[in-house]
Parts: sequence; structure tokens; C-alpha cells
Amino acid sequence: MNKIVLASNNKHKIKEFNEIYKDTIILSLEDIGFNEDIEENGTTFLENALIKAKTISSYLKEKGIECPVMAEDSGLEVDSLNGEPGIYSARYASDHDVKKNRDYLISKLSGKENKNANFICCLVKYMPDDTYIYAYGKTYGHIIEEELGDTSFGYDCIFYSHDLNKTFGEATSEEKNSVSHRKRAILELQKKEQ
Repeated sequence: MNKIVLASNNKHKIKEFNEIYKDTIILSLEDIGFNEDIEENGTTFLENALIKAKTISSYLKEKGIECPVMAEDSGLEVDSLNGEPGIYSARYASDHDVKKNRDYLISKLSGKENKNANFICCLVKYMPDDTYIYAYGKTYGHIIEEELGDTSFGYDCIFYSHDLNKTFGEATSEEKNSVSHRKRAILELQKKEQ
């Protein structure tokens, strides 16, 4: 069976990749023994995904392991905020405090009519020979002020999906995966692999 290292320890992301890549063993950073912080100092989703992919690929080479690495950077873009929070989604108001980030976003949208938003994912597949391919995926919706559903994962409970007619927080993982930005990025990447 094929193996891919996913440059993440985020249980939500790993679960999502496992559910989409059913014929592949997805290894997390924990699985390969990588526990350093990777500084994502890029200015775009692609730059940040490449930083992660290259770092993990180099780590694997040092260990004598030849395995492709998948890395992604994703975030929320709000039309009336000129694409904010964008690459800063996880640390918009506070470093990885999802509640503070949501509250800050809602406060910035106060008084704005246009609350349209999209989640975007840039996914990179980085090969041991330092070649790579990448793809983008987007899913569209709008921001609501009331938190609905599971509040544990990012902006999901205030992102009302136009595909599902409910928030991502209210959706089952199967529903969310069927329309998610990651799923769409994966499908685009799979087209490029053929």
C-alpha cells in the first residue's frame, strides 16, 4: 500500500485525508518522529505549504526514508475584508485560540452587508527528488454571527456553507468532506497526477 507523510499533527486534517485517501497509509508528523516547530513565514498559502513540505522531505532524507510528503496551507478568506484572515486564519486574533479568532472576525464584520467568504486550501505533493505539484481548492459560503454546531474546529461553526445549507460545524464529517476545500484541492491534485 502507498504511503504518504502528511505534514501535520492536526487530528481533524489527518482524519479528513484518511477518509479521502482510502487506499493510502497517511503518516502524521508524530508517526515519523518529527516534533519541531516549522516556521511558516511565507506570504502565500503556496509558500507556506512548500516550507512545510521541504522541511519534512529533508527530515525524511536524513533518516534514509524515501516517501512523498503532502503539505497544505489553508484558511478563510472574507470578501469584504480583502481576503482576511487568509494565511493568518489560525492566529488572526490570538495564536490558535479559535474562540478569540471567531469573535475578532465577527467584530470586524460588524456593520458590513457582504459577509461572503470561502475556505481555500493549497495542497502540495513533494517528491523525494525535490519535484512537486500543487493544487488549490475552494468552498464557498458566508459568515454568520451565531455559533452553530461543533465549536472545536476553527471557523466551522460560523461558516454557513452554500453547498450544504448549514454551517460546517453542524455538518457530519462525510458531508463536510464532500464539499470541503481540502477535498477539492485533493481532487485537483489527483487530476495533475494522472
